[in-house]
Amino acid sequence: MKVYFHLNLKGFSNCYVVVNENTHEAIIIDPGKITDGIISQIEEQHLKLTAVLVTHNHSSHVDGIKTLQKIYNVKVYAADWEVAKNNTNVLMGDGKLYLAKMPIRYFSMPGHTTDSIVYKIGNLIFTGDVLFAGSMGSTNSSYSEVILRTGIENTIFSQLDSVILMPGHGPPSTIEASRIFTMDIE
Repeated sequence: MKVYFHLNLKGFSNCYVVVNENTHEAIIIDPGKITDGIISQIEEQHLKLTAVLVTHNHSSHVDGIKTLQKIYNVKVYAADWEVAKNNTNVLMGDGKLYLAKMPIRYFSMPGHTTDSIVYKIGNLIFTGDVLFAGSMGSTNSSYSEVILRTGIENTIFSQLDSVILMPGHGPPSTIEASRIFTMDIE
């Protein structure tokens, strides 16, 4: 598996292209904007784009979906039907997917938004706006903050220290670094 990072200047959000090198199939995570670079990568590497995974329904994470759907026959996975309407495969709770011939675990992680979800592929967790290098995602109430902290502690921080966090904004981190620097969970 290879992961390619693309920065969306609108909202400074991260978009990831995850490639199964054996099958030349790819998944895009949080396509806030589809750039020439992303299209060139897919076309020049002869990748078959099989799915879009969305961590939450904010424009800087989903605005590129319409462009992708005009070019490719791609399935969209999200916890909010409104992301791509009838083309959305709605994910609820925690579960498993098998896309681009790769096992993917997903975990519901409300708090930043009600539809926040994180994806684990191999040794990577794509956290969207749930967890960044050095900080937890924003919330709009103390109740949402408690829910998010609990989810991070029980789901993300229960992973191995070496697991790499790929956030929706900013640089990657590890579980170990995030446990130390992100927050005091009591």
